[in-house]
Amino acid sequence: MKSIKWSQLGLFCVGIIMFLYGIFRGEAAVVLSKAIKLCLECVGIG
Repeated sequence: MKSIKWSQLGLFCVGIIMFLYGIFRGEAAVVLSKAIKLCLECVGIG
């Protein structure tokens, strides 16, 4: 049972590190621009 808790904590920490690495690389702006384009295409404006 304890090994499951440690593995969950380890995977959570790795996920947070990867999330922060993506933000520092500027990936958040890329994702936001793609999301905006997708929404405009669905509405029919873009």
